[in-house]
Amino acid sequence: MTSFAAAMTADAVSSGAAPPAGDLPGQATLRIAGMYCAACAGTIEAALQQVDGVGEARVSAAAERATVRWDPRRASVADLVAAVRRAGYDAAPDAAAPAHAMRRAEARQALWRLFVAWFCMMQVMMLAWPSYIAAPGELPDDLRQLLNWGAWVLSIPVVWWSAAPFFAGAWRSLRTRRIGMDVPVALGVAVTFVASTGATFAPGGAFGHEVYFDSLTMFVAFLLAGRWLEMRARHRAAATLEAALAAMPRTAWRCTDAGGVERVDVDALRPGDRVQVPLGEPFPADGVLLEGPTAADEALLTGESEPVAKAAGDTVVAGSVNVGAPVRLRVERVGADTRYQAIVALMQQALTQRPALARIADRWATPFLWIVLLLAGGAAAAWSVIDPERAVWVAVSVLIVTCPCALSLAAPSAMTAAAGALARRGVLIARLDALEPLAQVRRLFFDKTGTLTEDRLELAAVRPLPALPSTQASPAALDALQRRAAALASRSAHPLSRALAAATPAAEAGAWHEVREVPGLGLSGVDAHGRTWRLGRPDWVGAAQGDAAFGDELRLAFGPDGQAWIGFAFDERLRADAVETLRDLRTQGVEVQLLSGDAAPRVERLAARLQAAGAPLPVQAAATPEDKLAAVRAAQADGVRVAMVGDGVNDAPVLAQADVAFAMGQGALVARATADAIVVGNRLASIAHARRLAQRTLRVVRQNIVWAAAYNALSIPLALAGWLPPWAAGLGMALSSLLVVGNSLRLARD
Repeated sequence: MTSFAAAMTADAVSSGAAPPAGDLPGQATLRIAGMYCAACAGTIEAALQQVDGVGEARVSAAAERATVRWDPRRASVADLVAAVRRAGYDAAPDAAAPAHAMRRAEARQALWRLFVAWFCMMQVMMLAWPSYIAAPGELPDDLRQLLNWGAWVLSIPVVWWSAAPFFAGAWRSLRTRRIGMDVPVALGVAVTFVASTGATFAPGGAFGHEVYFDSLTMFVAFLLAGRWLEMRARHRAAATLEAALAAMPRTAWRCTDAGGVERVDVDALRPGDRVQVPLGEPFPADGVLLEGPTAADEALLTGESEPVAKAAGDTVVAGSVNVGAPVRLRVERVGADTRYQAIVALMQQALTQRPALARIADRWATPFLWIVLLLAGGAAAAWSVIDPERAVWVAVSVLIVTCPCALSLAAPSAMTAAAGALARRGVLIARLDALEPLAQVRRLFFDKTGTLTEDRLELAAVRPLPALPSTQASPAALDALQRRAAALASRSAHPLSRALAAATPAAEAGAWHEVREVPGLGLSGVDAHGRTWRLGRPDWVGAAQGDAAFGDELRLAFGPDGQAWIGFAFDERLRADAVETLRDLRTQGVEVQLLSGDAAPRVERLAARLQAAGAPLPVQAAATPEDKLAAVRAAQADGVRVAMVGDGVNDAPVLAQADVAFAMGQGALVARATADAIVVGNRLASIAHARRLAQRTLRVVRQNIVWAAAYNALSIPLALAGWLPPWAAGLGMALSSLLVVGNSLRLARD
């Protein structure tokens, strides 16, 4: 894997020239530690944007990542990290080693804080127990005072050590003139400790004689437990991405001109290099197999559970594992150009986004917190008149119970979990906001070539031509000719030759000698009797004009000495799950239509095949990019949410126009760049599954929001009425956040 420094250099420098003024060629992804709520994201964004040269900073609290675009001539990655640390958080480049070390340190410290809080809380509860069970006047004042002093001593490490993140977060918010969710928590902890300390050392004074060390320590312990579980969920998501990064080998066996092999760094590979890949090792680059057969385990990249068979001439993807036999590979793409690195980049991009629903929740969270502070102040003032000894108790409960952590987690936790689940299914979400319109899609347009069909051809028909001798016209003779043609075709990597050879697996290539391939025309070879045969373009083989009239199908001819004896018609191979996917989409209530720029006869033949398979499909053939745009705009004008699935350069405009755009993983770069989701596994069934999961995701988001709102609507009156002690408020706040995160994680198991 390319080091972070190398990646930054690649991003920051273009052909050695200084970038134009205003350009921001540098882009970095940082792992952030110390975030506990959505408000932290705004604080970090503000800190990063104060660095000279930074043009854009996006921070995701759910994924604990920051993506920064900056001018490397005016700032360095170290400056970005320093800015995050000055804001009170920690950061490291999103490379596996430093990010893993930072995450491990964060987890260790969080666990120690949790242990101290729970240990001290249990001791404080034991000291408070006599006060719970003693009848009025039964517990002597001096013994009560001694127990209170002991509880005060045990509460100090909880406030000073365990609750430190709350005070640090509150200070960061106030210093940046923002109000975060740590502010009411820290205020509640501080007020409770100060009031209880006053009651401990001056009973009957301004703070009365009631102490709340038990509620204080219990609240901190419960809240830290909830945050620790949330942190574990985020760390598991980060570990999944790191597992993908770790799949790439660091070295490769490059073949030398002398016929040997040498071990080189993967970064040293160049297109055109030949590489030997031992059994059980990952392929180091995208390329074409020079030998075969073998099998590739692409589970990490596409979600395909079974190894995929690969023959000589087939393409393989960097990061997939060679599980069949040792093979040699011709490198085509390396480094950031590989499909594997594109997948990782998309995953990182998606994880640093905040969906629209999350941004709305963030906007409401800040005014809500101001309302919380006003409510707490009003409650304290009212209870100072009603029952002064309970004023602090009630104000602290209001501060704690109304903290909107669950509300801020409602959308991002669900959408991040759904994106992870789809990635395991072979669908990479490039824009999290696309999940909402995807759930509402009512019409889906498919391109044909490379989308409903594979990028491979299949043999459709074998037909005799007029020059065929009558002695060769029997079915057995035609079958023998087909086998001989397939044997010759197996010596070529041309798509038509490969399709013919694949349709006749019993062919033996050794029957041909002096095989030559003429680019653009075909193959010639000499049989065992010294006779020359040709396989290729019909007019080159010897067919007269119109002899091989197979409509507009792609075709080859085969015959000896300038005579075309038989012809082969080819057609596009329908994807194996195309029929099932179309049926599934219709079951979901989605109208499906085919938009193709291909000629009408070929499009109609495909539609006929789908019709025969029980999946009829309306088609529009010979559609230009303008025609496709018009069809999508017409549907949108009727108020219909539209999705488009394509793969070619000509699909890029219509993909950009659609409400949701899917691009096939092997498609053109411009198509993938304009898509909202990439189907890296090239399985159409993933699209139907993605829509179903998007609908579930919106239901989960709504459930989370309803729960968070209902919890606050129920708890606030109880706290204001004095019926909810601080420890119960802390438990309720922690459980509400855990319920939201747990409900969202159900999507990750899909």
